[in-house]
Amino acid sequence: MTEFREQRRAPRIRIGGRLGGRAHATVDVRFLDLSLTGARIEHLSLLRPGAVCTVELPPAMGSLVLPARIVHSTIVGSEQAPEGSRHLRYESGLAFETLTAEQKTVLGAALEKLIPGGGLGEGQLAV
Repeated sequence: MTEFREQRRAPRIRIGGRLGGRAHATVDVRFLDLSLTGARIEHLSLLRPGAVCTVELPPAMGSLVLPARIVHSTIVGSEQAPEGSRHLRYESGLAFETLTAEQKTVLGAALEKLIPGGGLGEGQLAV
């Protein structure tokens, strides 16, 4: 019989029972609207209502990272990927949670930039 050689860099330990945890993934989003209390976003990956996440604003808006909770998420259409497959397109509402005074100040300043004539052009809004 052939001897099996472990190919992992470190051995794995089998876990009995049900040890839970969380995995966080990065999802690219497009902001549809933004306020001091939340945002509406569009994205191609499922976000479950009730889940917590962080939202990162682009550098032109202060590179702000805000804690949020997904309030609702709805399929609004689909989109064809370059390789030919189709992906569902979602729209989700987020509520910002436990913002610090500094985060509120920076967010307020970022919102001022979004007002027509506030100083941000279309090309500066990418993350």
